[in-house]
Amino acid sequence: MSNQVLNNTGAEVQIKPPVQQPLQGKRFSISKYIAYLFLTVLCVIWIIPVIFGITTSFRSQAEVVSTGFRLLPVNWILDNYVTILNNTSTAPILRWLVNSIFIATTHTALVIVIISITGYGYARMNFKGRDTLFFTLLGISFFPGVVNLIPSYKIIDAFGWVNTAWAMIIPGLAGMGNIFLVRQFMKGIPKDLDESAKVDGAGDFRIYFSVILPLIKPVLIVCGLFSFTGSWNDFLWPVIVYTDVDKMPVTAGLLLLQDIYGNYRLIGQLMGSAILAIIPTLLLFLFAQKYFVQSINLNAGIKG
Repeated sequence: MSNQVLNNTGAEVQIKPPVQQPLQGKRFSISKYIAYLFLTVLCVIWIIPVIFGITTSFRSQAEVVSTGFRLLPVNWILDNYVTILNNTSTAPILRWLVNSIFIATTHTALVIVIISITGYGYARMNFKGRDTLFFTLLGISFFPGVVNLIPSYKIIDAFGWVNTAWAMIIPGLAGMGNIFLVRQFMKGIPKDLDESAKVDGAGDFRIYFSVILPLIKPVLIVCGLFSFTGSWNDFLWPVIVYTDVDKMPVTAGLLLLQDIYGNYRLIGQLMGSAILAIIPTLLLFLFAQKYFVQSINLNAGIKG
């Protein structure tokens, strides 16, 4: 077949056959498949206990005791959920969930306000001893939290906050880990934006609200997620500061499902209560997962 054709003037023109490009991205990478295999094994190891816990909540107590480890129940029942939802005296799970939602939501909102303002001060304002103060507090934060249990309880008791929501809301508002993340994220925002706002007559609070705050939204969402889950999942502290059953959060309340000997007899009800307790944090993670990558990039708030 000829590769020559006639153009509009009748002259013959040589047509070159298209050059075939080499296939890209087809190389076999053994390390990639090993990584995928490793992650798949980890996923299976992690998810099997979760599935077993969910299915156990649909088993009768007799089946739990008699069958041992079995991934799926022989007979699916809803009796465990009906029992725990109807229990409004010894283990009011719905009231505990409401208490936990109020405590974790209020705590998270206050955390976002405090760490954003504090991070702005450490990242954008110049004052004597700023870095020394920051790194001193950051170093102190590395001490185990259990060291502060007795002093914290003394303070809470002095304010009369035992058996109140404030005992869970106030402690930990100015966590240095969150402040560190916000500070580092703000350092990735060019200071030219601040200078431009100052030229227009803006002060520090105007710069904070109008310039910085919209740009640090990803890291604030991630810090809020950490604060919410940390407050929601906290177990030791609420066990110490709560004795009133109706005012407990759900993590402390689950402790009441054990018998007088400290054993958990009704495994199905325990699993059902635990599943109900993790639903809010699971939904929150699904909502906020896209902001994790943005928070890792210190320049995520800058477009263009």
